[in-house]
Amino acid sequence: MKGFFAAILSLILIGAAVFGVLWFEYQGFLATPITLPSELERTTEAPVFEIPRGTGLRALAGRLVEDGLIEDAYFFIALAYQERLQGQIKAGEYALTDAMRPLDLLRLFASGRSVQFPVTLIEGWTFRDAVASLADNDHLRLELTGLPEIEIMQRLGIDEPHPEGWLFPDTYMVSRASTDVAVLKRAHARMQQVLREEWEQRADGLPIETPYEALILASIIEKETGQAEERPEIAGVFVRRLQRGMRLQTDPTVIYGMGDDYDGVIRRSDLQRATPYNTYVIDGLPPTPIALPGREAIHAALHPADGETLYFVSRGDGSHHFSPTLEEHNCAVRYYLRGGRCSLFEDAP
Repeated sequence: MKGFFAAILSLILIGAAVFGVLWFEYQGFLATPITLPSELERTTEAPVFEIPRGTGLRALAGRLVEDGLIEDAYFFIALAYQERLQGQIKAGEYALTDAMRPLDLLRLFASGRSVQFPVTLIEGWTFRDAVASLADNDHLRLELTGLPEIEIMQRLGIDEPHPEGWLFPDTYMVSRASTDVAVLKRAHARMQQVLREEWEQRADGLPIETPYEALILASIIEKETGQAEERPEIAGVFVRRLQRGMRLQTDPTVIYGMGDDYDGVIRRSDLQRATPYNTYVIDGLPPTPIALPGREAIHAALHPADGETLYFVSRGDGSHHFSPTLEEHNCAVRYYLRGGRCSLFEDAP
Protein backbone atom coordinates (compact mmCIF):
# COMPACT_ATOMS: atom_id res chain seq x y z
CA MET A 1 0.00 0.00 0.00
CA LYS A 2 2.87 2.30 0.84
CA GLY A 3 4.36 1.58 -2.58
CA PHE A 4 1.11 2.54 -4.25
CA PHE A 5 0.91 5.90 -2.48
CA ALA A 6 4.57 6.50 -3.17
CA ALA A 7 3.98 5.89 -6.85
CA ILE A 8 1.00 8.24 -6.87
CA LEU A 9 3.01 10.90 -5.06
CA SER A 10 5.84 10.49 -7.54
CA LEU A 11 3.43 10.93 -10.44
CA ILE A 12 1.99 14.04 -8.84
CA LEU A 13 5.43 15.48 -8.27
CA ILE A 14 6.48 14.67 -11.82
CA GLY A 15 3.25 16.18 -13.19
CA ALA A 16 3.75 19.31 -11.11
CA ALA A 17 7.32 19.56 -12.33
CA VAL A 18 6.24 19.14 -15.97
CA PHE A 19 3.44 21.67 -15.48
CA GLY A 20 5.89 24.06 -13.85
CA VAL A 21 8.27 23.76 -16.77
CA LEU A 22 5.46 24.21 -19.28
CA TRP A 23 4.07 27.17 -17.36
CA PHE A 24 7.54 28.75 -17.23
CA GLU A 25 7.97 28.21 -20.98
CA TYR A 26 4.44 29.52 -21.66
CA GLN A 27 5.19 32.71 -19.71
CA GLY A 28 8.38 33.08 -21.69
CA PHE A 29 6.39 32.60 -24.89
CA LEU A 30 3.98 35.37 -23.87
CA ALA A 31 6.80 37.75 -23.01
CA THR A 32 8.85 37.20 -26.17
CA PRO A 33 8.32 39.75 -28.99
CA ILE A 34 7.47 38.27 -32.38
CA THR A 35 10.18 37.92 -35.00
CA LEU A 36 9.59 39.70 -38.30
CA PRO A 37 11.09 37.76 -41.22
CA SER A 38 12.29 39.90 -44.11
CA GLU A 39 10.22 37.83 -46.56
CA LEU A 40 6.90 39.25 -45.32
CA GLU A 41 5.22 41.52 -47.87
CA ARG A 42 5.47 45.22 -47.07
CA THR A 43 2.22 46.78 -48.27
CA THR A 44 2.62 49.74 -45.90
CA GLU A 45 5.61 50.92 -43.88
CA ALA A 46 5.14 47.83 -41.71
CA PRO A 47 5.37 44.21 -42.90
CA VAL A 48 2.00 42.60 -43.59
CA PHE A 49 0.71 39.18 -42.63
CA GLU A 50 -2.29 37.89 -44.59
CA ILE A 51 -4.97 35.59 -43.18
CA PRO A 52 -6.97 34.10 -46.09
CA ARG A 53 -10.68 33.49 -45.77
CA GLY A 54 -11.54 30.22 -44.04
CA THR A 55 -8.29 30.01 -42.06
CA GLY A 56 -8.85 28.26 -38.72
CA LEU A 57 -6.96 28.77 -35.47
CA ARG A 58 -4.76 25.68 -35.83
CA ALA A 59 -3.84 26.50 -39.40
CA LEU A 60 -3.07 30.08 -38.39
CA ALA A 61 -0.84 28.98 -35.52
CA GLY A 62 1.01 26.64 -37.86
CA ARG A 63 1.53 29.46 -40.37
CA LEU A 64 2.89 31.74 -37.67
CA VAL A 65 5.47 29.11 -36.74
CA GLU A 66 6.35 28.39 -40.38
CA ASP A 67 6.88 32.10 -41.05
CA GLY A 68 9.08 32.42 -37.97
CA LEU A 69 6.83 34.86 -36.14
CA ILE A 70 6.38 32.64 -33.07
CA GLU A 71 8.07 29.48 -31.82
CA ASP A 72 5.19 27.34 -30.51
CA ALA A 73 1.85 26.79 -32.24
CA TYR A 74 0.30 24.99 -29.25
CA PHE A 75 1.06 27.87 -26.91
CA PHE A 76 -0.62 30.25 -29.35
CA ILE A 77 -3.70 28.00 -29.50
CA ALA A 78 -3.76 27.80 -25.70
CA LEU A 79 -3.52 31.58 -25.52
CA ALA A 80 -6.51 31.93 -27.87
CA TYR A 81 -8.61 29.66 -25.65
CA GLN A 82 -7.41 31.43 -22.53
CA GLU A 83 -8.54 34.79 -24.00
CA ARG A 84 -11.75 33.24 -25.43
CA LEU A 85 -10.78 34.41 -28.91
CA GLN A 86 -10.46 30.99 -30.51
CA GLY A 87 -13.42 31.60 -32.82
CA GLN A 88 -12.82 35.31 -33.43
CA ILE A 89 -9.97 35.25 -35.96
CA LYS A 90 -10.85 37.37 -39.02
CA ALA A 91 -9.49 37.21 -42.55
CA GLY A 92 -7.50 40.19 -43.74
CA GLU A 93 -4.07 41.73 -44.04
CA TYR A 94 -2.47 42.91 -40.83
CA ALA A 95 0.41 45.32 -40.33
CA LEU A 96 2.92 43.94 -37.82
CA THR A 97 5.57 45.60 -35.67
CA ASP A 98 8.53 44.07 -33.88
CA ALA A 99 7.21 45.37 -30.55
CA MET A 100 4.27 42.96 -30.70
CA ARG A 101 3.99 39.97 -28.43
CA PRO A 102 1.79 36.91 -29.07
CA LEU A 103 -1.18 38.41 -27.19
CA ASP A 104 -0.92 41.61 -29.26
CA LEU A 105 -0.86 39.48 -32.39
CA LEU A 106 -3.89 37.47 -31.31
CA ARG A 107 -5.92 40.56 -30.42
CA LEU A 108 -5.02 42.21 -33.73
CA PHE A 109 -6.21 39.18 -35.70
CA ALA A 110 -9.44 39.07 -33.68
CA SER A 111 -10.08 42.82 -34.10
CA GLY A 112 -10.33 42.72 -37.89
CA ARG A 113 -8.27 45.93 -38.10
CA SER A 114 -6.63 44.90 -41.34
CA VAL A 115 -4.47 47.11 -43.55
CA GLN A 116 -6.50 49.73 -45.39
CA PHE A 117 -5.92 50.86 -48.96
CA PRO A 118 -7.16 54.12 -50.53
CA VAL A 119 -9.65 53.93 -53.40
CA THR A 120 -10.36 57.31 -54.98
CA LEU A 121 -13.27 58.44 -57.13
CA ILE A 122 -12.47 61.73 -58.87
CA GLU A 123 -14.74 64.77 -59.17
CA GLY A 124 -15.96 65.09 -62.74
CA TRP A 125 -15.71 61.38 -63.54
CA THR A 126 -18.71 59.66 -65.04
CA PHE A 127 -20.41 56.64 -63.52
CA ARG A 128 -18.71 54.51 -66.17
CA ASP A 129 -15.31 55.96 -65.25
CA ALA A 130 -15.85 55.10 -61.58
CA VAL A 131 -16.83 51.50 -62.26
CA ALA A 132 -13.93 51.04 -64.68
CA SER A 133 -11.41 52.46 -62.19
CA LEU A 134 -12.35 49.82 -59.61
CA ALA A 135 -11.97 47.07 -62.19
CA ASP A 136 -8.27 48.01 -62.38
CA ASN A 137 -7.76 48.01 -58.61
CA ASP A 138 -5.67 45.06 -57.43
CA HIS A 139 -6.85 45.39 -53.82
CA LEU A 140 -10.54 44.70 -54.48
CA ARG A 141 -12.58 41.59 -55.18
CA LEU A 142 -14.47 42.30 -58.39
CA GLU A 143 -18.16 41.42 -58.66
CA LEU A 144 -19.32 43.94 -61.29
CA THR A 145 -17.02 43.09 -64.19
CA GLY A 146 -18.96 42.53 -67.38
CA LEU A 147 -22.37 43.31 -65.87
CA PRO A 148 -24.79 45.60 -67.74
CA GLU A 149 -25.45 49.00 -66.23
CA ILE A 150 -28.97 48.15 -65.10
CA GLU A 151 -27.71 45.16 -63.11
CA ILE A 152 -24.92 47.22 -61.57
CA MET A 153 -27.53 49.74 -60.42
CA GLN A 154 -29.55 46.94 -58.85
CA ARG A 155 -26.47 45.62 -57.03
CA LEU A 156 -25.73 49.08 -55.67
CA GLY A 157 -29.30 49.82 -54.67
CA ILE A 158 -29.56 52.88 -56.94
CA ASP A 159 -33.31 53.28 -57.26
CA GLU A 160 -33.17 55.87 -60.05
CA PRO A 161 -33.82 55.80 -63.80
CA HIS A 162 -30.15 56.64 -64.50
CA PRO A 163 -27.01 56.05 -62.38
CA GLU A 164 -25.07 59.16 -63.44
CA GLY A 165 -24.10 61.49 -60.62
CA TRP A 166 -25.15 59.19 -57.78
CA LEU A 167 -21.63 58.32 -56.52
CA PHE A 168 -19.84 60.74 -54.23
CA PRO A 169 -16.27 61.45 -55.36
CA ASP A 170 -13.92 60.92 -52.43
CA THR A 171 -11.14 58.66 -51.13
CA TYR A 172 -12.45 55.53 -49.42
CA MET A 173 -10.24 53.35 -47.24
CA VAL A 174 -10.83 49.64 -47.84
CA SER A 175 -9.27 46.31 -46.99
CA ARG A 176 -8.16 43.82 -49.62
CA ALA A 177 -11.18 41.70 -48.73
CA SER A 178 -13.54 44.50 -49.83
CA THR A 179 -15.52 44.29 -53.08
CA ASP A 180 -16.14 46.84 -55.79
CA VAL A 181 -19.83 46.59 -54.85
CA ALA A 182 -19.08 47.58 -51.24
CA VAL A 183 -17.03 50.61 -52.29
CA LEU A 184 -19.66 51.92 -54.70
CA LYS A 185 -22.44 51.32 -52.17
CA ARG A 186 -20.54 53.53 -49.75
CA ALA A 187 -20.11 56.18 -52.45
CA HIS A 188 -23.83 56.07 -53.27
CA ALA A 189 -24.85 56.35 -49.61
CA ARG A 190 -22.41 59.22 -49.14
CA MET A 191 -23.84 61.11 -52.13
CA GLN A 192 -27.36 60.72 -50.79
CA GLN A 193 -26.23 62.05 -47.41
CA VAL A 194 -24.31 65.04 -48.82
CA LEU A 195 -27.11 65.98 -51.21
CA ARG A 196 -29.66 65.81 -48.41
CA GLU A 197 -27.50 67.97 -46.11
CA GLU A 198 -26.87 70.59 -48.78
CA TRP A 199 -30.50 70.66 -49.95
CA GLU A 200 -31.71 71.35 -46.43
CA GLN A 201 -29.46 74.44 -46.27
CA ARG A 202 -30.22 75.75 -49.80
CA ALA A 203 -30.70 79.43 -50.57
CA ASP A 204 -34.15 80.84 -51.21
CA GLY A 205 -35.60 81.67 -54.61
CA LEU A 206 -33.73 79.11 -56.69
CA PRO A 207 -35.19 77.89 -60.00
CA ILE A 208 -34.50 74.34 -58.79
CA GLU A 209 -37.41 72.30 -57.48
CA THR A 210 -35.81 69.02 -56.36
CA PRO A 211 -32.52 67.71 -54.95
CA TYR A 212 -32.09 65.79 -58.21
CA GLU A 213 -32.17 69.02 -60.21
CA ALA A 214 -29.54 70.38 -57.84
CA LEU A 215 -27.42 67.30 -58.55
CA ILE A 216 -27.79 67.88 -62.31
CA LEU A 217 -26.76 71.53 -62.04
CA ALA A 218 -23.88 70.67 -59.70
CA SER A 219 -22.52 68.14 -62.20
CA ILE A 220 -22.43 70.84 -64.90
CA ILE A 221 -20.66 73.25 -62.56
CA GLU A 222 -18.16 70.51 -61.71
CA LYS A 223 -17.30 70.02 -65.37
CA GLU A 224 -17.11 73.73 -66.18
CA THR A 225 -14.29 74.64 -63.80
CA GLY A 226 -11.66 73.11 -61.58
CA GLN A 227 -11.24 76.40 -59.70
CA ALA A 228 -13.08 76.24 -56.40
CA GLU A 229 -13.47 80.01 -56.13
CA GLU A 230 -15.26 80.17 -59.50
CA ARG A 231 -17.95 77.62 -58.76
CA PRO A 232 -20.41 79.99 -57.03
CA GLU A 233 -20.05 82.53 -59.84
CA ILE A 234 -20.60 79.93 -62.53
CA ALA A 235 -23.60 78.70 -60.54
CA GLY A 236 -24.86 82.28 -60.49
CA VAL A 237 -24.66 82.52 -64.28
CA PHE A 238 -26.61 79.28 -64.75
CA VAL A 239 -29.23 80.17 -62.14
CA ARG A 240 -29.85 83.58 -63.70
CA ARG A 241 -30.14 82.03 -67.16
CA LEU A 242 -32.68 79.52 -65.85
CA GLN A 243 -34.63 82.29 -64.14
CA ARG A 244 -34.77 84.30 -67.37
CA GLY A 245 -35.68 81.35 -69.57
CA MET A 246 -32.33 81.43 -71.38
CA ARG A 247 -30.70 78.22 -72.53
CA LEU A 248 -27.66 77.12 -70.55
CA GLN A 249 -25.48 76.65 -73.65
CA THR A 250 -22.74 74.77 -71.83
CA ASP A 251 -20.26 72.61 -73.74
CA PRO A 252 -19.84 69.80 -71.17
CA THR A 253 -23.47 68.77 -71.64
CA VAL A 254 -22.97 68.68 -75.41
CA ILE A 255 -19.92 66.46 -74.97
CA TYR A 256 -21.80 64.12 -72.63
CA GLY A 257 -24.63 63.82 -75.15
CA MET A 258 -22.18 62.95 -77.93
CA GLY A 259 -20.96 59.93 -75.98
CA ASP A 260 -18.32 57.91 -77.81
CA ASP A 261 -18.62 60.21 -80.86
CA TYR A 262 -16.72 62.93 -79.06
CA ASP A 263 -13.14 63.08 -80.40
CA GLY A 264 -11.89 66.10 -78.49
CA VAL A 265 -13.44 68.73 -80.74
CA ILE A 266 -16.91 70.30 -80.67
CA ARG A 267 -18.00 71.31 -84.17
CA ARG A 268 -20.80 73.68 -85.17
CA SER A 269 -22.81 70.66 -86.29
CA ASP A 270 -22.44 69.18 -82.80
CA LEU A 271 -23.94 72.32 -81.27
CA GLN A 272 -26.91 71.94 -83.60
CA ARG A 273 -27.38 68.22 -83.04
CA ALA A 274 -30.59 67.35 -81.21
CA THR A 275 -29.72 65.27 -78.14
CA PRO A 276 -31.38 65.34 -74.71
CA TYR A 277 -28.16 66.83 -73.33
CA ASN A 278 -27.48 69.56 -75.91
CA THR A 279 -28.20 72.69 -73.88
CA TYR A 280 -27.74 74.80 -77.00
CA VAL A 281 -30.93 73.14 -78.29
CA ILE A 282 -32.98 72.16 -75.21
CA ASP A 283 -34.50 74.47 -72.63
CA GLY A 284 -33.61 74.13 -68.96
CA LEU A 285 -31.52 71.39 -67.45
CA PRO A 286 -30.54 68.13 -69.17
CA PRO A 287 -32.43 65.02 -67.98
CA THR A 288 -29.66 63.64 -65.75
CA PRO A 289 -26.33 64.68 -64.23
CA ILE A 290 -23.35 64.45 -66.54
CA ALA A 291 -20.65 63.62 -63.97
CA LEU A 292 -19.88 63.02 -60.29
CA PRO A 293 -20.06 66.39 -58.51
CA GLY A 294 -18.22 67.02 -55.26
CA ARG A 295 -19.66 68.79 -52.24
CA GLU A 296 -18.28 72.19 -53.32
CA ALA A 297 -20.09 71.99 -56.65
CA ILE A 298 -23.33 70.90 -54.95
CA HIS A 299 -23.00 73.72 -52.44
CA ALA A 300 -22.39 76.23 -55.24
CA ALA A 301 -25.47 75.05 -57.13
CA LEU A 302 -27.56 75.72 -54.04
CA HIS A 303 -25.74 78.93 -53.03
CA PRO A 304 -25.01 80.78 -56.30
CA ALA A 305 -23.16 84.07 -56.19
CA ASP A 306 -25.20 87.22 -56.65
CA GLY A 307 -24.50 89.40 -59.65
CA GLU A 308 -25.55 90.31 -63.18
CA THR A 309 -23.26 88.08 -65.25
CA LEU A 310 -24.92 85.83 -67.81
CA TYR A 311 -21.93 84.59 -69.81
CA PHE A 312 -18.42 83.28 -69.24
CA VAL A 313 -15.53 82.17 -71.42
CA SER A 314 -12.26 80.42 -70.65
CA ARG A 315 -9.16 82.58 -70.44
CA GLY A 316 -7.05 79.57 -71.38
CA ASP A 317 -5.37 79.32 -67.98
CA GLY A 318 -8.11 77.42 -66.15
CA SER A 319 -9.98 80.58 -65.14
CA HIS A 320 -12.91 82.34 -66.83
CA HIS A 321 -13.99 85.83 -67.78
CA PHE A 322 -17.56 86.61 -66.76
CA SER A 323 -19.71 89.07 -68.67
CA PRO A 324 -23.10 90.68 -67.98
CA THR A 325 -23.85 91.42 -71.66
CA LEU A 326 -23.63 89.53 -74.91
CA GLU A 327 -21.54 92.35 -76.39
CA GLU A 328 -18.86 91.97 -73.72
CA HIS A 329 -19.02 88.18 -73.97
CA ASN A 330 -18.47 88.23 -77.75
CA CYS A 331 -15.55 90.55 -77.20
CA ALA A 332 -14.09 88.17 -74.61
CA VAL A 333 -14.50 85.24 -76.98
CA ARG A 334 -12.61 87.10 -79.72
CA TYR A 335 -9.87 88.11 -77.33
CA TYR A 336 -9.33 84.92 -75.33
CA LEU A 337 -10.24 82.18 -77.83
CA ARG A 338 -9.46 83.65 -81.24
CA GLY A 339 -6.57 85.97 -80.52
CA GLY A 340 -8.47 88.96 -81.83
CA ARG A 341 -8.47 92.54 -80.59
CA CYS A 342 -11.17 94.16 -78.51
CA SER A 343 -11.23 97.60 -76.98
CA LEU A 344 -12.61 96.22 -73.71
CA PHE A 345 -9.47 94.11 -73.24
CA GLU A 346 -6.70 96.29 -74.59
CA ASP A 347 -5.11 96.42 -71.14
CA ALA A 348 -5.81 92.77 -70.29
CA PRO A 349 -2.69 90.63 -69.57
